[in-house]
Amino acid sequence: MSISKKIKEYMTRASWIRKMFEIGAQLKAKYGEDQVIDYTIGNPILEPPEDVIFRLKELVNNPIPGMHRYMSNAGYESTRTAIANYLSEEFQKDFKSNHIVMTCGAAGAINVILRSILDRDDEVIIFSPYFVEYLFYIDNHNGKVKVVPTNEEFQIDLKALDDAINEKTKAIIICNPNNPTGVMYSQDLLNEVGELLELKNKKYNRTIYLISDEPYRKIIFDGLKPPSIFNAYTNSILVMSHSKDLALPGQRIGYIAVSPEMKENKQLIDALIFCNRTLGFVNAPALMQKVVESCQNSVVDIQFYQEKRDILYNELTKIGYKMIKPQGTFYIFPKSPIKDDVKFVNMALKEKMLLVPGKGFGCPGFFRISYCGINNEVVYKSIDIFKKLYEKAKEEEN
Repeated sequence: MSISKKIKEYMTRASWIRKMFEIGAQLKAKYGEDQVIDYTIGNPILEPPEDVIFRLKELVNNPIPGMHRYMSNAGYESTRTAIANYLSEEFQKDFKSNHIVMTCGAAGAINVILRSILDRDDEVIIFSPYFVEYLFYIDNHNGKVKVVPTNEEFQIDLKALDDAINEKTKAIIICNPNNPTGVMYSQDLLNEVGELLELKNKKYNRTIYLISDEPYRKIIFDGLKPPSIFNAYTNSILVMSHSKDLALPGQRIGYIAVSPEMKENKQLIDALIFCNRTLGFVNAPALMQKVVESCQNSVVDIQFYQEKRDILYNELTKIGYKMIKPQGTFYIFPKSPIKDDVKFVNMALKEKMLLVPGKGFGCPGFFRISYCGINNEVVYKSIDIFKKLYEKAKEEEN
């Protein structure tokens, strides 16, 4: 069998998240699902909100004539209008349906955007720790990845960003709130990023896009409010997925929103629609477009996630683990008690607990906990294991 040399290489260093998830499946088959604590993949156990289920049943039992046919490659006009109205109210900007392109989740959206804007060897800046699939998405469209480290609190280092931007920079991708750290970039910080990009646009006489990947936008804790990239920078593109806020990861439904204040945004939007079709997505799933059209104000139970954040943060810090307290998402990113994060994750594996090493996010020395797929009883059960691992790690260190 002959496959692409590049794909063969990529498969050997594919996502640690998926690797640990697959190991977990093997352990569960061997020992029983209730004997394995799985903190790997962001696959929520919460069911979608009631109004999402109600609308889905309504559409299945009383289908709209023509609902299963092709529509515009940008998506249903009524769905895009509903989203535009929602965004207009949230961001106080004049969004119209033609600023929205419905996509097959955030992954589809980012690939569509990168295909639309990148020429060969254009550079795309991402920040470590990062969502590992960004590396592959950028390469899919002949771009070059430039990784910029964040500061000790996992916030954007403006000086490092300034130094990284050059005449080849075409886009910057941020994830806000961030996967894997759970931190959120403030409005003030985004404003400073926007000011820097405006200066760089003039210096290099080209448009640099700010792409904000925001599937966790509504999963924010402690009464905090999410910032707006559209108030920070005119050449901004929002990527949204309903995998997390509506607990619909298997349905692959999301959208791209282009700033209504972006110059020549029609040309970009036309390119996005063209690439949505020619990359093979064609259009976002018709049924799910109609479901989310009426559920833009809905969200899963945020308290469900905040309780787990609080248990893990409070109990792990008592043990001695060091970490930044997440402001959102359903991840926490502690520092490994030993330098070798992969070794620590393997130590946890022997206790039938699955974690993901920071190495998989371009940030060795840490590990990620994804707590969306387990209940509080299992979280408390894991605390004893974390304590045992910490004590063992410290013994080995000494």
